[in-house]
Amino acid sequence: MQFFSTDNTSAFESKHLAQVIAFGPVVFQVARVMRNSGILKAIEDSGTAGLTLDAIVEKVNLPHYGVRVLLESGLGIGLVIFNEGTYKTTKTAHFILHDPLTNVNMNFIHDVNYKGLFHLEESIKTGKPAGLQELGNWPTIYEGLSQLPPHIQKSWFGFDHFFSDTAFPQTLPHIYDHNKIKNLLDVGGNTGKWAIASTQYNKDVHITIMDLPQQLEMAKARINELVLNDRVSFHPVNILDEQQPFPKGFDAIWMSQFLDCFSEDEIVSILKRCHAALDDDGYVYILEAFWDKQRFETAAFCLQQTSIYFTALANGNSQMYDSRVFIACIDKAGFEIVEETNDIGLSHTLLKCRKCSE
Repeated sequence: MQFFSTDNTSAFESKHLAQVIAFGPVVFQVARVMRNSGILKAIEDSGTAGLTLDAIVEKVNLPHYGVRVLLESGLGIGLVIFNEGTYKTTKTAHFILHDPLTNVNMNFIHDVNYKGLFHLEESIKTGKPAGLQELGNWPTIYEGLSQLPPHIQKSWFGFDHFFSDTAFPQTLPHIYDHNKIKNLLDVGGNTGKWAIASTQYNKDVHITIMDLPQQLEMAKARINELVLNDRVSFHPVNILDEQQPFPKGFDAIWMSQFLDCFSEDEIVSILKRCHAALDDDGYVYILEAFWDKQRFETAAFCLQQTSIYFTALANGNSQMYDSRVFIACIDKAGFEIVEETNDIGLSHTLLKCRKCSE
């Protein structure tokens, strides 16, 4: 929150930022096309010598006019500079070309979100993912993940897995090194990333993945491929159906990047069913990214903007949460937080929760 308590920009800086916002879609698409077309790479490869417009046209095999307008836009965006007839790339261009986080975010926004964001205003008014119509005819995006076109599916999972891949190696010791967990329920296990990581880290643990049937089909394919059928089980269920109790007999319940897919009331409902399923000495582990817990303003910004994906496309009523809002849901469901570990991976917090004592 320390990043957002004061306004330190001058009027001149603020007016410039307002124009960048007004032309935001143009800025985004120009940067993406300059990346994908090879324009930025060609200029970067020229080093300190730079390239003339004609030389760039020749290298990327695109029309002179098209390259020219992109380069001139790129000047204003800050991707290139122009001196003595030649273009050179900037530090910002370096990140557009080489930074994994930037590329994951850019692909996710373009392939998954871009068209759907046109319907954001309707989503805000109705609490429904009005932009999802641009991808398919499902109540939420989760029912349709397995049916998305390959390039869109690749960008969605690339975005989702990028953050879990950085967090899981640091999280596994917290879960297994000091806890005698033999049976773990992985709620919202998606493609089985956590289940696979768990079986590789702990040779004794058995994981049950609970998720939508269509999600479990993707997980089963990967589990079969790795010959982990004796270590991983599956429990298909629509978790939004409050009449569906959670299975019992587990030492712990695990949820990673899952509860942010639900509204506050839905989070409370899910946690209450965890409460009913769990023994009194069991724990619920929750791995989430909270925008107010970030070390850097850029990380908080990315999470705040990701919330709009949930609004316009995913389900219309969830977000990347402020931790205070989220913790209130935990309290309401009858749990208390016994351990909080921040700064896991790029942006995550691990919450270890147990039933509140009477």
